[in-house]
Amino acid sequence: MPIENNFQYDELSRKNPGDRLAIAELTPGLEPGAPAWLDAMAQCGTTLSQAGVRVIVLLHGSVMGTDLFGVQRLDELGGLKRGYSRGVAGLDALLALMREGSNGIPPLPGGLKSPLANDKPTKDLLDDQLGDAGNFTDVYAELMRQSLNQGLERPIHCVRELWSCEHHHLGRAMAAVSMLGRLRDWVEAHKLGQGDRILVQAHGQAGLILALVSNLLCVTANSSRMRLFDLLSAFASQINRPDIISTIQRVVPLLSNGTFLNGAALDIVTFGMPVRYGWDPSDLGKLLHIVNHRTMRTDGKTWLSKMELPQITMEMPIAWGGDYVQELAVAGSDAVPTTEPAKAANKALWEMVEPFDGFERWLECARRAVRIPSEGLGILADYQDSTGSTNVRDHYYGHAAYTRLNAMLFNTTTIVRALYS
Repeated sequence: MPIENNFQYDELSRKNPGDRLAIAELTPGLEPGAPAWLDAMAQCGTTLSQAGVRVIVLLHGSVMGTDLFGVQRLDELGGLKRGYSRGVAGLDALLALMREGSNGIPPLPGGLKSPLANDKPTKDLLDDQLGDAGNFTDVYAELMRQSLNQGLERPIHCVRELWSCEHHHLGRAMAAVSMLGRLRDWVEAHKLGQGDRILVQAHGQAGLILALVSNLLCVTANSSRMRLFDLLSAFASQINRPDIISTIQRVVPLLSNGTFLNGAALDIVTFGMPVRYGWDPSDLGKLLHIVNHRTMRTDGKTWLSKMELPQITMEMPIAWGGDYVQELAVAGSDAVPTTEPAKAANKALWEMVEPFDGFERWLECARRAVRIPSEGLGILADYQDSTGSTNVRDHYYGHAAYTRLNAMLFNTTTIVRALYS
C-alpha cells in the first residue's frame, strides 16, 4: 500500500512477496520456564532492551462468544438463503464449519458475548475457558515479563490487553480509538521519547485494529481522520460512551502535529491476522506479520494458502493447511451490529475502509488465498499444530497456536531476529 494510505483496502496481491517473506518452523524444544529456556528469553530481552523496546503489549480477543469467521454478515447478504452457493461444490459444508452453532466452538458461560470488557474478571474467565488457545493468558504475560527482564536495569513492561471482539468495522474502529488512548497512556506513564519503542503483538483480528491505527497516525491524513472521528463521536454520543469522545478530543491535536508518540516508535507484530485493511507505514516503526501456514499447493506458489472446494472441508477440521480463520475471515465476512444506530454507523465506516461487499466478493477474496499483507515483513511459520485431531478445541482451525506457552520462545526469537538483530 502507498505511503499516506488514507484507509485504502489492501490490494490482496498474489505475487511472490520476495525478500519480504521468510519461512520458519516451530520445533519441539525447551520446556517453558526451564533454565536454558529462561537463558534464551533473557538474551532476547537484552536485545530488545538495547533496541529501545520499553513496553510490550499483548493484544488479543476471544475465539469464544464471537462470530469468529463473520458468517452473520454472509448470511445477511444472502448466502444459502438466496442460493448463492448453488453450483459451488462444498460451499454449504464450508459455511457449516464456519457458522456459530455448527463450527464446534462452544459459547462462553452465561451466554457472554462481545463487547467484552478489558478487565480482570473477563480475562480470568477466558483463561479458564480457553487456556492459552488463541488467548494471551496472565500466566503467559507474567512469564514473558519475568524471563525478558532478567538482569535488565530498565525493565520492559509487559501489558495484556483484551479488545472488545466486535468483529465488524464499527467495533474495530472504536477499538482503534481506545488503543490510541492506551498508547498515549503508556507514552506518558513511562516517559517515552526519542529512541524508545512500543512493541504490540496482536493476535487475529486485533491486528486489524492496528492497521486502522496506522492510518490514523499519518500526520497528513487530517481530512479522512476527522471524518472517521466525527462519525465515531456522533455514534458514541448516541450510546453514552464519553470515553470515546474524550479520547478523540485528547489525541486529535497530538496526531495533527506529529507529537502523539513523543518521538517514540510503534512496532507491530500480527499473528494470524486476516488480510483486509491496508496499512500506512509512514508513521510506524517496524511491521511484521506471522501466519501459521503449511504448504499444500501444487502450483509452486508456496506463499499462498490453499482455497479449493470441496477439498477445504476435509482439511479444515484438522487444521491441515495452517490457520483457516486467517484465510476465511476476509472482506464480506463479519459479525452484524445488534442495534439500528450501530448498523448505520457500521455502514458508513464500511464505505470508508472496505470496498468489497457481497457473498460473491467474500468468496473471491477467500479464493485469492493471500497470507501476507502488502506492507511489512512476513513469516510463514509452521506451528506443528496439525496432529490429526478433529477436536476443534485442540487447534481452533489453526488459529490457537500463536499464544501457546510453548510458542513464546519461538515467537520471541523470531521477532528479535526479524526486527531487532
